[in-house]
Formats: sequence, C-alpha cells, structure tokens
Amino acid sequence: MNTVRLNHARRTALAAVLGGATLAFLTGCMVGPDYQRPADTTSTHYDVAAEQQLDHARGDGAPRVGFDATINADWWTLFHSSRLDAVVKQAIDGNLDLEAADATIRQADEAIAAAGGALQPQVDFAAKGGRQRTGFGAGRDTANVYSIGPTVSFDFDLFGGTRRKIEETTAVADVQRHRFDAAYLTVTGDVVSQAIQLASARAQIAAVEDLLATDRHNLDLVLGAQRAGSATRADVALARSQLAQDETLLPPLAQRRDTARHALSVLVGKGPADWAPPEFEMADFTLPAELPLSVPSELARQRPDILAAEAQLHAASAAIGVATADMYPHLQLSGALTQASAGAGVGTLWGIVGALAGPVFDGGTRKANRRGAEDAYDAALAGYRQTLVASLGQVADVLQGIGHDAEEYAAQGRALEAAEDSLHLSQEGFRAGDASVLAVLEAQRARQHAVIGQIQARTAQYLDAVQLTLALGGRSKDSFLRKAR
Repeated sequence: MNTVRLNHARRTALAAVLGGATLAFLTGCMVGPDYQRPADTTSTHYDVAAEQQLDHARGDGAPRVGFDATINADWWTLFHSSRLDAVVKQAIDGNLDLEAADATIRQADEAIAAAGGALQPQVDFAAKGGRQRTGFGAGRDTANVYSIGPTVSFDFDLFGGTRRKIEETTAVADVQRHRFDAAYLTVTGDVVSQAIQLASARAQIAAVEDLLATDRHNLDLVLGAQRAGSATRADVALARSQLAQDETLLPPLAQRRDTARHALSVLVGKGPADWAPPEFEMADFTLPAELPLSVPSELARQRPDILAAEAQLHAASAAIGVATADMYPHLQLSGALTQASAGAGVGTLWGIVGALAGPVFDGGTRKANRRGAEDAYDAALAGYRQTLVASLGQVADVLQGIGHDAEEYAAQGRALEAAEDSLHLSQEGFRAGDASVLAVLEAQRARQHAVIGQIQARTAQYLDAVQLTLALGGRSKDSFLRKAR
C-alpha cells in the first residue's frame, strides 16, 4: 500500500512539473526589443548640380547617367572587353580573399546551428567505475562499483534568451555574407582598375618612346649643326636637357605597368612568376555611353558595407534581448536513468527534476550588462548612419569626377588638335624653306606630350566608371565559391 501511494505521488509530481513547464513554454515571451530596420535616408539626391549636368548627353563626351537604373551583376561588361571578362572570371574563381570570406560564411552558419541546438533537449551519456571500501572495523567491505546511463535536460527558454542569441548569431552571419559581397565587389573592381592601369601604362610608354626617339633625332641634328657651325653649345645643351628630362618619364610608367601586372596575378590567386595577364590595350575598352545610378534610398539596400553595418545593428539589438533575458528566471527539466552497482547489489536508478532558478542579488552585474548592450546598440546605430552618409558623399564625389574628367579629356583633345595643327604647319614651312627641322621636331615633341595627356585623361574616365559602380555597391551574384549548405 505504501509503495502504491509512493508511486502515485511520484506520478503526480512528475505531471505537475511537466504541465507547468509546458504551460510556461507555450506562454513564454521574448524580452528585449524587436528589431526594426532604420528609416530610409531622407536624401533624394547625391549632388544636384552634378546630376543635372550628367542627365543628358554632353558635347565633351561625358557618359550620361541613367537614374534609377539597374546595375548588371556582371557590371564590368559595361566596358565590352572579352579579355577583361575572362580575367575577372578567373579572379572570381581563384581569388584567395574570396575563398577565405566564403569559409568565414560557412563558419558563421555553423555558429547559427550551434546556437539553435540549445532549443532542443540535451542528451548526455555518462559512465564511471571504481573500487571502494565501506564500513569500520570488522564490518568493512571492499567492492567494485559502477554506474552507467543517459541524462536528459531541457531549458524552456521562458523569456527568449536562447532565441535572442540565435537571432544575434544569425545577424552576425549576415554581416559575414555582406562582407563577402564587399570583398567580391572589391576584387572585381580591382581587376578592372588594374587592367585599365596596365593598358594606360603601356600606351603612355609607347608615346614616351616615340617622344624619346624625337628627342634623340633632335639631338643628332643639333650636334651636326654644331659641327657645321650653325648651332651653339647652348643649343646642344638644350637638346640634351630635353632628352634627359623626357627620359625620366619612362621608369615610373614601367613601374606602374609591372605593378599592375603583379596585382592582377595576385588577384587571380597566382604568383607573378606563375601567371601573367593579357597585354591589355586602351583599345580593348569602350567607355560606356550611359552609367546606371540608383537613387539614394536604394543605396542602403544594395551597398555591402551599409548592409553589413545594418546587420551589426541587428546583432546589437538582439544582444539587448540576451542581456535582458539573463535578468529573469530559467526553468529547466532534467532526468536521468542509471544502471548502478555497489558490491553485490545491482539496480536501476531514475530521477526527474524540474528546476527554476533566477537571480536575487548579483551586485548589479546583469543590469550593467544590459545597459552596456544598449550602449553598443547606440554605437552600432551611429556607425550605420555614418556609413550611409559617407557612401552618399562618395557617390557625389564620383559624379563630380565624371564631369570634371570629361572636361579634362575634351581639353586634352583640343590641345592635341592644336599640337597636330602646329606640327602640320611646321612641316609645310620646312618643305617651303621657311622653318627649320628643329621647329618640326619641337612640334612633334609637343604633339607627343598632348598624346600622353589625352591617354591620362581617358584613363581617368574609365576609372570614374569603375568607381561609380563600386560606390553604388554593384550587384554581386551568389558566389561561385559558396558551397551548397
């Protein structure tokens, strides 16, 4: 009879614990703030003057800007270069920074899975064995002892601390994804920029070599004239000075060319001695007639660094919930089933326990943790706003640069045209006997300098197109490196 009553009491206690725990779980809440996305920027323009100037075709050749246009995922195809397309794709496949970023995303996804495991029952297994002596004097007894069996526990997450932790971990994973997109954009942008720099350096080297050939021809003529008595030492010194001065132009350009080559090798994940890029020419690229420009309100939805800052803000919001839930009680249900032996006795032991534990006094630690989480949120919000404002400024700078560099290219075109007219007149004068060969050579020098200036101006226009796409955040596809999860 006593055994029946004892078993009934156990069942009643177990039912009460399970019922209370289930009720608490079903009615449990998530404390802390629910995340709200920041309001869209109130800015409707980047730079009104620059936008108005680029809203239509201009006589100086500046690309027109297409407002609220969609950026192609393969944005570099704007330049219509098959060589460039091939190198960019090779960099996407082989770049080691992208590979590392991809691995970081997988690590973050595993952190989400690990955090989510806390919402499931935790089953452990334990076994131990030994030898012990019991009793005193003649009643002493020595025996082998062991116990073996599983234990099960479950935290009902009454106030959502675990769920907030999962939310925080998920937001941190989003940060890594957006950082991958930023790295993807940086890598593709660097490939295009270095390819343009390589082509520009090679074109300028060719122009400088033509200039040096003219200088050497000029020097030879002056030396001959000196021997004939029609030129002075000052004329010779001037010709040598021109040659020496123009020779200083070549080493920096060669360095720029080699640096661009090496950078492209590194971007595709190869050593410079193991892989060489194509010999890009300026003719390989076409300046886009129109560049896409998203409105400011869309910038925050497509630029990776802004999206990463927002994900950090989300994580900071969830961390407030984690700190808040830590201030409330935890309800845990645990049970164990053990096969145990002590000497000759062997039996099965079991137990089930419901435990409710909460803070009473901790010296203000938990409240301080919550206030600290709120401060971290304020810092993340300020960081988000600063990132957004800085991005608006960057786009505005590039828009102005597009206009000014187009003006520079047009001016260089006029300078080249004037130099070519001067050369033509000098050549006609020389054939008519009204101008010296030195005048013709000087006109040739002026023309070569104008050619170099025009190459530099065109290079700036190409780089402006790249920088605008990067400033707008591009549109990166799902990585070719991302593994199926």
